Amino acid sequence: MKTLVTGGAGFIGSHLVDALLELGHEVTVLDNFTTGHRGNLEHVKEQIQLVECDLSRPGEWSKKFLNVDWIFHLAALADIVPSIQQPEAYFRSNVDGTFNVLQASNNAGVKRFVYAASSSCYGIPDIYPTPETADIRPQYPYALTKRIGEELVLHWAQVYKLPALSLRFFNVYGTRSRTSGTYGAVFGVFLAQKLANQPLTIVGDGEQTRDFTYVTDIAHALIAAANSEHSCDIYNVGSGETVSVNNLVKLLEENYVNIPKRPGEPECTFADITKIKQQLHWEPKVSIQEGVSEVIKNIDYWKNAPVWDPESIEIATQDWFRYLSK
Repeated sequence: MKTLVTGGAGFIGSHLVDALLELGHEVTVLDNFTTGHRGNLEHVKEQIQLVECDLSRPGEWSKKFLNVDWIFHLAALADIVPSIQQPEAYFRSNVDGTFNVLQASNNAGVKRFVYAASSSCYGIPDIYPTPETADIRPQYPYALTKRIGEELVLHWAQVYKLPALSLRFFNVYGTRSRTSGTYGAVFGVFLAQKLANQPLTIVGDGEQTRDFTYVTDIAHALIAAANSEHSCDIYNVGSGETVSVNNLVKLLEENYVNIPKRPGEPECTFADITKIKQQLHWEPKVSIQEGVSEVIKNIDYWKNAPVWDPESIEIATQDWFRYLSK
């Protein structure tokens, strides 16, 4: 099998590359290293072809799609605040980039196309656990651009018969999660704070719950999608449970401080994974206890990550409150 992974130097992408190599695939990675890191692939650099390129612009990179069996499109800009501040950059990366990757895939006649979508498309849902049929309510440009990318994928599957699926990821965590200077996901923030012996910053009262899904489970879901015969469809990918931020803090065994609740954030994220379990025969295997234990064992990965405190978070999220407050 010849497989291509866009964003393969990133958090999820690098774990997917590991899983594909274990299956004996010949793997090509396309990445511009905006959020990915070469270090994430250092241990497999002799086993893959790594191409630095900008997918938001047509280019020679499209030749890498020729004779490829599977395409996994993970390349994207992430995070809430930067998407509010730089909507054009997010549109170029997440929409134009997806269009260009779809065109390259369709022109090359690839056998399977799997898109990494986001559960942020649901906004603040009415139903928990949230099914794929829930209303789409993007709250900020990141969520919107990922949803537009998903619509493109489904349209190419419908019109051009590209054998494509979209997977909506919930709160993914695990080793190699991003350590960029952008204020972002709770796990990266907490682990850097833990390393620095600083109190963890809990948003609101901490009773909000999240569907924390371990990254290797995500990688296996992507492969299950590629192995299936289904097309032009959407699947939630989650852990099958929801855990409060307060319980996460207890697992990390750290002191904490509370910071103001933020607009546009749901009280709960909780995936209904009935569909993917029944149709793709995938289910999560890593419990929150096992996953937290694994990231703590590898906590040195976050030693150079920014350490956030209530004051710096307040500054970083000013635009969040400015634009998303009702």
